[in-house]
This record gives sequence, structure tokens and C-alpha cells, in this order.
Amino acid sequence: MTEAAKTPWHLWVVGGLSLLVNAFPVVDFTLTNLQNEFWLSPLTEAQRTFILGAPAWANVCWALGGIGAFVGSLLLLFRSRHALTAYLASIVGLAGSTYYQHILNGDTLRQLFQNVPVIVTGVIWVIMLGLIFYARAMTAKGVLR
Repeated sequence: MTEAAKTPWHLWVVGGLSLLVNAFPVVDFTLTNLQNEFWLSPLTEAQRTFILGAPAWANVCWALGGIGAFVGSLLLLFRSRHALTAYLASIVGLAGSTYYQHILNGDTLRQLFQNVPVIVTGVIWVIMLGLIFYARAMTAKGVLR
């Protein structure tokens, strides 16, 4: 039986920070879909209509993206090789959300929110790809088991 590699200090930093960052989409998805008035209060009526009017498949992508990222971060902290699988599932959800928002509804999204969603989506893609490469590297080094 092979011994697992020692946990590097950066795994705790990356795992902890990513858990904090990836908690936001879980909270956002939950409170938005519960139509929490406090959470939705900063939005205009048109923005609410757009967000709450998303088709079921887009909501599934949103949930998969956000919850997958959060679970991936938990699994990273637990040193599980399945963190990579969760991050890959998350990127599938992110791809679906990106397609719905920016390809199918890009003009409407820009009219309602200006360029903010483009920037936010770009940052999310960079973070998620970084987490995928990190989890892959830690799996290859035997840190994730």
C-alpha cells in the first residue's frame, strides 16, 4: 500500500479561499430561487423578470455550476481525488449558464446589467479552470486520494 503525499500548506489556503468564494453561488442560487425579498431587493423589475424567468435547464446548469464548485472545494479540503470530478461537473454547469446568458440572451443581459456579467463570468471561468488544474496537479502528486 502506498503512502499518501504530505499535505502541502497551499492546499489549505487554496481549499479555504475557494470554499469561501464558492459559497456565494450556493447562497445566490438558493435565495434567488426562494425569491427572498431582501436578496432580490437591489434588482429592478426587469432584472428580476429576466433572472426568475430562466428556463429549467438554465437553472439546472446554475445549480450544477455553483454547487459543484462548492462541493469540489469541500472535497479538496478533505483531500479527495473526487474534487476534480466535482470541479469538472461545475465547469459543465458554468458552460451551460454561460451559453444561456451570453450566447442566447447576451443583448438582453447587457441592456439590464451593462458589462458586469461579462466580467464576472470571465473571472469565474479563470477561477474554475485554475481549480481544475490545481486539483489535477494535486491528484497527480498523490496529495488527493
